[in-house]
Amino acid sequence: MKRKSMEGAECPVARSLDLIGDWWTLLLVRDAFDGIRRFSEFQHSLGISKGILAARLRALQEAGILQPVEPEDGGAYREYVLTPKGRDLFNVIVSLRQWGEAHCFQPDEAHSVLVEKSSGEPVGPLTLRNARGRSLDASATEVRKVGD
Repeated sequence: MKRKSMEGAECPVARSLDLIGDWWTLLLVRDAFDGIRRFSEFQHSLGISKGILAARLRALQEAGILQPVEPEDGGAYREYVLTPKGRDLFNVIVSLRQWGEAHCFQPDEAHSVLVEKSSGEPVGPLTLRNARGRSLDASATEVRKVGD
């Protein structure tokens, strides 16, 4: 059964998931943030079939999240880099990572952790803040329609 498109939805979450909601897609974006650039590297990292990988890379290009570039080493194979729109997904990936670290592992289970390159210190938890810098949780927010 084909999934309904959310392209015309009023909800930004629905529209976002329409573009990046496929789990292969988010893993490709994660790998791009980790420095993977070539088709073969994505395939090796994810164990994904060539057909699915090609389709997801094409969709990410069409959405303006990845762009193909000439390889830095002058090689014959195309490379893929995040666009500014793609780089704006960083907090989404970090948020999913931090939620997973908190809720998907046993305390003594091995897993990866995001650290700051220069210090090696773990990245602190993402926090939603208002325009004045005060921390917010779900009970302090509401959704309001705009533009009608």
